[in-house]
Amino acid sequence: MSVKDQRRIDRATGLESKTGRLFMDAASAALTDLTNVRLLRCGVDTVRQLYRGLIRPEIMCLFEKPGAMVEFAGQIWHSGRVSKDSGYQYKLQNADLGIILLVKNFNAKIDAIGAHLKIEVSPHAIDALSPERLQDRMDYYASAVLTHREINQCAVHLALDLQGWKPPVDLVARMHCRARTQRDISGINEINWTTKSSTYGRGETFMFGSASGVQLAIYNKTEQARATDKLDYWESVWKRRDSFDPQDPDNYDPDADVWRVELRYHHSVIQQFASGSFDLKTHAVIDTSSFAAFAGHLDGLWRYGLRQFKLLCRPGYFEPIWTLIREDVRVDLPVDSLLDDTEYKRYYKTSRGFSGKNVELFLGNFVSLLAREKVGAKKAFKTLQQWDCWPVIRDHYAAKEMTQDDLYKHIKHLLQERHVRWGRAV
Repeated sequence: MSVKDQRRIDRATGLESKTGRLFMDAASAALTDLTNVRLLRCGVDTVRQLYRGLIRPEIMCLFEKPGAMVEFAGQIWHSGRVSKDSGYQYKLQNADLGIILLVKNFNAKIDAIGAHLKIEVSPHAIDALSPERLQDRMDYYASAVLTHREINQCAVHLALDLQGWKPPVDLVARMHCRARTQRDISGINEINWTTKSSTYGRGETFMFGSASGVQLAIYNKTEQARATDKLDYWESVWKRRDSFDPQDPDNYDPDADVWRVELRYHHSVIQQFASGSFDLKTHAVIDTSSFAAFAGHLDGLWRYGLRQFKLLCRPGYFEPIWTLIREDVRVDLPVDSLLDDTEYKRYYKTSRGFSGKNVELFLGNFVSLLAREKVGAKKAFKTLQQWDCWPVIRDHYAAKEMTQDDLYKHIKHLLQERHVRWGRAV
């Protein structure tokens, strides 16, 4: 069933209006007045640009002394190692520039062409440069790290800051999404596996979805900025952006908390948009490989995300705030929006057919090895979820209407059958 918006009414005239801040529930005639909601700024909070290529031999000398200050590409950088979770081994960081270079992919040989570089850009660097100039800067550093350089793909985080609204106490119950991935992060106060969401602290942060897909975060930006000693910077942004909301041109209140609604797109999801979206006039597929090429499509990405994560006031109807931030917000970038010229869709690779058969064969062999090594079902399932091919396995069984709990029970049953029929060590 498609979800509908409540009727929007202009408060001054009492007439229906696409930009009205008064919302009326058609069933109960209840009114919701969002006149006092202040939209401060919607922008790109993070850019991650990936590159393929061959690492220049002289680059590895920069990491001989972890923690050292090194000169690279005309700037001074802090070199070091990074955790394996990042997918890379080394980093060069310059917080003043707002750029981190992650170098040497864990899963590719150093002397072979591979996805050996990821450049992460912080908000103040994104804010200071146009997408074209930022892309030139990233390409420059990439060329200094790699030969045979190719742009691979990008990932972005889009963030809306607003005042005059805070998440309702039953936000988790009323947020609907399709995310299946379950995560457990230390510090969680409450977790709801039905919507795959988590609540941190004193209800100051809500997370929905997976970091490897599309993730929604709603959190108190004032508290987060104060904790990281960046409140002065963000207040300067909110004051400078005070014309963002046309209905309230002088809208930042330093005495009120700012809440952030943030959509985080993994680069694999951006690639799905590249494969499934097209220009309505030329029918050509869109280019998402670089941040500069993709910048004009960020409005479309913003709207798409707020339709994947649905905050409902009641079954079948969006909460008014969700309609407001979906329809009235545009990503603040000095580029022409391509929202009205593009059909946005994601193309999903399925795990049916040949790859589906491989999944079944793999699981059988997996269980045989588990039985031989005397590994229990709980440990086996946890290991399986951490594997790179887990999404394919998960989606294959989801297509068979099996939940992750069903799959765990299936593996446990297969292990038990194996032990009973052939013994543990055979």
